[in-house]
Amino acid sequence: MLNLVGVKRKALRSYEPLIDDALVAEIRELAGQLRGLRVLHLNSTAYGGGVAELLVSMVGLEQDAGLDVEWRTMGEDEAFFKVTKRIHNALQGQACELTDEERAIYLRCNEAAAEALDGQYDAVIVHDPQPAAVRHVAGPRGARWIWRCHIDTSEPDAAVWAFVEPYIEEHDAAVFTMAQFVPPGLAVARLEFIPPAIDPLSSKNRDLPDDLVRALVGEFGVDAERPLMVQVARFDPWKDPAGVIQAYRLVKAEMPEVQLALIGSMAGDDPEAWEIYRSITETDRDDDLFVFTNLVGVGSLEVNCFQRAAAVVIQKSLREGFGLAVSEGLWKRRPVIGGAAGGIPLQLQDGVGGYLVTTVEQCAERALYLLRHPEEARRIAEAGHEVVRRRFLMPRLLRDELRLLDDVTTGAGAGRPGERAVR
Repeated sequence: MLNLVGVKRKALRSYEPLIDDALVAEIRELAGQLRGLRVLHLNSTAYGGGVAELLVSMVGLEQDAGLDVEWRTMGEDEAFFKVTKRIHNALQGQACELTDEERAIYLRCNEAAAEALDGQYDAVIVHDPQPAAVRHVAGPRGARWIWRCHIDTSEPDAAVWAFVEPYIEEHDAAVFTMAQFVPPGLAVARLEFIPPAIDPLSSKNRDLPDDLVRALVGEFGVDAERPLMVQVARFDPWKDPAGVIQAYRLVKAEMPEVQLALIGSMAGDDPEAWEIYRSITETDRDDDLFVFTNLVGVGSLEVNCFQRAAAVVIQKSLREGFGLAVSEGLWKRRPVIGGAAGGIPLQLQDGVGGYLVTTVEQCAERALYLLRHPEEARRIAEAGHEVVRRRFLMPRLLRDELRLLDDVTTGAGAGRPGERAVR
């Protein structure tokens, strides 16, 4: 079955004070051209991950732009999610050999999703590998199909990529965060490169008073008077929580008052996260190391408070499609230390927003520098805030997606100009 996700409309006018007039004008022009376009977003889960977070805002803004938009998910099949987590890791480079049974589980769930696809759409946007075979089973059905990849697939496991690739190539377009992520040999009619973005008006990113920030983190046992390092990321080996803890211990040896908070959202399609969470909580804890999830009351508002309370935001990823938490930290004018991986260097450079690192030792060294030089940290963070304002806020992503939808349904990429149905 396919689950319909209810989304509240978001008004573009609310974002206008934060963005440039030229961007607003382009969005409104595109919206006029696309009014009534029937669009389906299809992914695996409605909560817990960056894709779901993006879709809450994107679908709401597309509705405000006059598109007829639905968001559906594939349901909650534990066996399917275990298989797709292995596929997810393999596409990011982890060695993997899928069994015949795992391939059958993957295809069975995609077939069920295709059979449940009963709407009429002009465009279907399929997010990540979980529903990548739906197009193969369903057929085109008069729609343009777009596969949107949110992860770094530059060096996928060859066998798993050979399994998934034919399904992806049946789409009319494939969208990656950056050109470097395109696997070798991918033959798809159209390639686009569109980075994600954050929603500055969401509960996770909107401005908050300092007294609320301090009070809330205090409720979770964190001392707001002492320096705090924060990483907000899934409990995933690619996010390197073990490396963050090692860096924290090096910093603490030099600055005993420092604290670390690891905050992860438990996504419905990520059973591996529980294993990593248990490993951290059972072996790595001390009184100044805090581990929180959305299941203990740390939701979007609380993440906002923790990032604003941080002296340093960490995103020490080893592989990273984009890393929304980098732009989140920069938007809150906090310096960020990020792994030099995937889409993180799109968002910050050394001295502009923060620092890029490749080792635990570099992470600790840069964190100590920022903690010991607060004025320099503020200057660096302010520069990063402006980068995010210009390049990584949700209206820019809306503009890019509207451009793509216009091209694939009525433009040069459509192959059937004038056939878009309008209600």
